[in-house]
Amino acid sequence: MPTTESADNDQLFVLTAVLLTPAQFPSVLGDDYPEVCAGLGLEPYAEGYGLVLGQDGDGARWTVVTEDVSLVACAIAAWDCGMEYDLSPGENSIVGALPGWPLALAVAAPGVPQPHDPEPQEGDPAPLTPPDAEEWGPAQRRLGADEIAMQWAAWREQVEGDASFAEPGDQAHKGVRRVLEEARGYVNDPPPPGRVRSSFAAGEARTLRVDGPGWSMVARTDDIAFVLLDEEPGEVHPVGRGPELPGLLTSLDELSTRPV
Repeated sequence: MPTTESADNDQLFVLTAVLLTPAQFPSVLGDDYPEVCAGLGLEPYAEGYGLVLGQDGDGARWTVVTEDVSLVACAIAAWDCGMEYDLSPGENSIVGALPGWPLALAVAAPGVPQPHDPEPQEGDPAPLTPPDAEEWGPAQRRLGADEIAMQWAAWREQVEGDASFAEPGDQAHKGVRRVLEEARGYVNDPPPPGRVRSSFAAGEARTLRVDGPGWSMVARTDDIAFVLLDEEPGEVHPVGRGPELPGLLTSLDELSTRPV
């Protein structure tokens, strides 16, 4: 089991780690990078952070925040390949140790008590807790968009030949029209970092994740888009390419944040 040192030098049994940067952050926590940082009580620095989730010797949940983003990225890459990696951020890189976990984990450190929040100390922030993603709402909507991005081929097959581009003023779904209008607004008035993210896709295409108040959009720059809305639980609206979607997606990709 990897270990690291928390801000008060207590040993931490590391369970997992995630990146928190303008281009890569857990979507479940917010629509953009500054929103996620605010929820964790962090300044939205452009360089970002690494979040190390683990338990102390008493089993208490802790989230260690480090500025050593490269170290956390290397650890995640190694773990994804099934390799061992001892994630131990240097003391000078640690911003702080926050009680609780911002994400739900189904694992626990062996040989210590079951995960629980640490005993509160005077002046400590409230323990972090994962967003409620059981009921439809912003967290589940963003998780749904993540799933579409990861399973693009399967979702694309379901709408083959059925997608139609929604234009303002036509008879298309008004919620979809609103999303497209707000996404177009991003081109002239760029949103906070992380609202528009771009990652690799097949060939020379890019996968776009675009979020806004009450909505998420997933698209391929060479294909269609999918829209999810807070007000329509579980519904996924396909948006065909038509004459204007390609240009919109290209413009959004140009202003997007991308993983380094």
